Amino acid sequence: MDCTSIKDLLTGETTRCAALTVAAIAFVLGALVTCLVCKLTKCRGTCAAKNAAAAKPQPAKFERREPRHDKPEKRHPAPADGSIEIYVGNLSYDLTDDQLRKAFEAYGKVNYARIITNKFNGKSKGFGFVHMPDPKEVEAALAGLDDKELMGRRLKCNVAKNVD
Repeated sequence: MDCTSIKDLLTGETTRCAALTVAAIAFVLGALVTCLVCKLTKCRGTCAAKNAAAAKPQPAKFERREPRHDKPEKRHPAPADGSIEIYVGNLSYDLTDDQLRKAFEAYGKVNYARIITNKFNGKSKGFGFVHMPDPKEVEAALAGLDDKELMGRRLKCNVAKNVD
């Protein structure tokens, strides 16, 4: 006996009808499971091709971002004692605070001299700051020490940019 009607197919009256019914149900369940897995894992397989029109365009993973202009430039505050702060760059890594102070004391009074160090290992970062109270002495120190060699390195000196 053959499957001649839908009733035969659904009731599985014969072995052939039962086999066709099982095959049809397996096919439908397989398609549903595949779509469900695609939805859960957000894959880009065959389901994604069908839903391409409905999907939003995804940005590239490593897009170059525009710089943020709403963040203020990081600056350190002006010295509280009213002195002028001088930035000194390209320092020798072996230079000490006292040696830096002595180099600037040749041009006038120095309130403070400090070399910036790495907080983890304590080694010099190659730049520092010197505070001098008199503007004339600051100008003399800048003229005398900028591009001067100290311990094998040419110093770069200028007035530090402070927050007003």
